[in-house]
Amino acid sequence: MTTHAAARPQATSAFAVLYAEVQQFYAQQMQLLDQGACDEWAATFTEAATFDVPTLPEPVAGRAGLAEAARRTAAQLAESGTRHRHFMGMSHVEEQPDGSLSVRSYTTVYASRLGGESRVHRVCVCDDGLVRVDGALQVATRRVSRDDLA
Repeated sequence: MTTHAAARPQATSAFAVLYAEVQQFYAQQMQLLDQGACDEWAATFTEAATFDVPTLPEPVAGRAGLAEAARRTAAQLAESGTRHRHFMGMSHVEEQPDGSLSVRSYTTVYASRLGGESRVHRVCVCDDGLVRVDGALQVATRRVSRDDLA
């Protein structure tokens, strides 16, 4: 079996630690969102972060706007008796010269009717710009595209 060095990701222990940190960050962030912890979820973004998602008429900027958008969605879900679970995986992480990270992940959103069945709600690609603030990862930019939209 032949291996191609160009096809291999950065195979260092430092990169493995960074990759695990990114995965843990997303696990915490998505669980906060799915639990309706809107302010805590918004705090995983920088103060001036931008969030561009096709379900909103224009990108959301800043933590206050992010928290408010999350609260609206949480209220709509509660009213409809639906629970969402976000799963981010297949993350490709690239370290940038300035120390930031460019991360592209596949995201599947599952919807469950309380007392009913679960289904795939959306399949998306999430392109993030992550930065460190006081040593912790935060999202500076997020652009989401949906597979069902051209």
